[in-house]
Amino acid sequence: MSTPERTTLVERMAQARARTAAARGSHGHGHGHNNGHSNGHGPAQRPAAPVAKPVAAAVQASYWQLPAQPGEDVFLMPGQLHFGDRAATIKTLLGSCVALTLWHPTRRLGGMCHYLLPSRTRAGGEGLDGRYGEEALDVLLQHIRASGCSPKEFHAHLYGGADTMPEGSGLKFNVGERNIEQGWTFVDRHGFQLQGVDVGEDVPRTVTLRLASGEVEMKRGAGKAPQSQLLPMLGRKGT
Repeated sequence: MSTPERTTLVERMAQARARTAAARGSHGHGHGHNNGHSNGHGPAQRPAAPVAKPVAAAVQASYWQLPAQPGEDVFLMPGQLHFGDRAATIKTLLGSCVALTLWHPTRRLGGMCHYLLPSRTRAGGEGLDGRYGEEALDVLLQHIRASGCSPKEFHAHLYGGADTMPEGSGLKFNVGERNIEQGWTFVDRHGFQLQGVDVGEDVPRTVTLRLASGEVEMKRGAGKAPQSQLLPMLGRKGT
């Protein structure tokens, strides 16, 4: 990684720490938790209006985009995504991977993605892959547009990006930091309302989004985040 790119990451990680502290302070506790009724900067949200129309199904389905039955609890494995208004909860476990949660306070629809790497070099005609942040986040954006909503209407939470490279390994891919950078760029570019953030360090995190209320619960695990499925992928060009 070049010096300018590294400098940018260092600056962004400093911003991440500052945003984490601000998010924790605004919600009055240490886990970036949001109850879906207040953004920590103003009055509580009004009661949700009835859903204006069904969530559009215009986005091409794929094996890594999980469907849900009404009231179902969806668990995302690395590289998977869910968006809609039928599930009760969406949950995942993070190491160096990053999860972005999105929720619309009046439509009561939302989603989450769990990606392992920020991006890749994709061959022409190759399908999108949820393991890569650039592609998973693009699909979330497609779902938002298909639902008739604007990204600026959604509450967002960003979690994960732990350092899971073994000490003494000599591996300096900075995967967690690069994953965080991909998430920040997406949130900033499209104007999502950032509600909670807890990124970096070396701890595992469990994240749960409740679609009825928009509540996001993030729990830090004890000890270091386990080494993830990243190592077999790190040799791929463009990661």
